[in-house]
Parts: sequence; C-alpha cells; structure tokens
Amino acid sequence: MTRTILILNGPNLNLLGQREPAIYGSATLADVEKLCHDTAKRVGLAADCRQSNHEGKLIDWVHEARGTAAGLIINAGGLSHTSVALLDAVIAFEKPVVEVHISNIFRREEFRHHSWVSSAAKGVICGLGIKGYELALEAMAELVKQ
Repeated sequence: MTRTILILNGPNLNLLGQREPAIYGSATLADVEKLCHDTAKRVGLAADCRQSNHEGKLIDWVHEARGTAAGLIINAGGLSHTSVALLDAVIAFEKPVVEVHISNIFRREEFRHHSWVSSAAKGVICGLGIKGYELALEAMAELVKQ
C-alpha cells in the first residue's frame, strides 16, 4: 500500500521562478511538484501536491488530510510567521510533519526568524532551495515507517 504525503505550498509560491529569483531561484512550482512526485515514487510514497494563496483553504486541506494522508510537508510561505490558525490545524493533524522553506529564513528579515508551524513539525529544512522538498520526502519515508 502506497502512503500518501500531502505537500502544501502557501501564498505566493505559485510565483516561484518569477518572484525574487535571487532569493527563491529559477525553479517553478511545476518543477517542485515534479521533484516531489519523482522523489515520492523513489522512496515508496505518493505525493499529493497543492498550493493556495488562502489561509482557510490550507487549513481545510490539513483537516481533510487527517483521514487520508500519512504525513504532511508544508511550506506555508509568509503564513509560517503569522498564522496561529494554521499552527492549530497542523497540531490537530497528529501525524508526522516536516516544514520546508526554500530560502534560509534566518538570513532574512528578523520577522521571518520565527515560524509558528515549526513548533508542530518533527523537522524543519530551510535554505537549500527546492532540494529541501526532496530531503523532506526522504525523511518522511522514514517517519511514516515508525
């Protein structure tokens, strides 16, 4: 049985490859999703990739995944630093969570140094570009075995 991992991308990540390429690189969201599907298959998982610019939609997807997904990989974008509501949804998920940030949030503006989501995550990967998604899926393969 293949275990499905929900991979959520938050606000503005639909603009990857266009928005601030010096920070986020030239890869697009389609590139991220292809990497996730390929990596998931390689490690015996399935990837369900979704993106929304709307906090409530992300929360709804986390709630839905409680009954369908074996784990959650989340790049909540700017909501990482502001959304206690998203944190509460992630806590309620009650399965392994890995947080990903394409940029190194600790080398950026001070307000980005704190992520609410991090306190509910098993691990956090930041600053490695889209490679972080691949690493998160490799880690998730181990986490869902436990």
